[in-house]
Amino acid sequence: MTPSPVVLILAAGRGERFLASGGKTHKLAARLGDKSVLEHVIHAVDSAGLAWHLVNPVGGTGGMGESISLGVHATSDASGWLILPADLPLIQPHSLQGVADALLEKPVVVPCFDHQQGHPVAFGRKYGEKLRALYGDTGARDIVKAARHRGEVKDLMLADPGITQDIDTLADLEAARRSFLKY
Repeated sequence: MTPSPVVLILAAGRGERFLASGGKTHKLAARLGDKSVLEHVIHAVDSAGLAWHLVNPVGGTGGMGESISLGVHATSDASGWLILPADLPLIQPHSLQGVADALLEKPVVVPCFDHQQGHPVAFGRKYGEKLRALYGDTGARDIVKAARHRGEVKDLMLADPGITQDIDTLADLEAARRSFLKY
């Protein structure tokens, strides 16, 4: 059986902007309805039926690049990886499944909503070595740029504002609460 892609839920950030904006807890622990921001993300991934790995080492990481590298190292048998920041609580399960399915068409998938790039950006197995080599706060932007130059990127248009609506400040959390009430 072919291994499936794994969703790497990146939860190692310090959430400094959220705290600076007046937040009283880490942004991933902030409540949105009956769940925390992080619980919403995990619930969406579970509802999509996808395997996942939480990247949240004690003491955090040196940034997104290091978080991605740790996640790929920990799930080296995966057929690919969906890179999902843990601060996107409104993401819909069908969007996650759509990105995973699109990996069958191209080795890099970039989801978009309303002309804005969102998450999770997905990478096929052939990009494992490059993802493992990431470090610090440098994410995978350069990997996507090079893949685009080679024609290996699928831009996937989705009707899900949750792929772009992250929580960085208290104002973002309030906007998410207003959106959450519409669901």
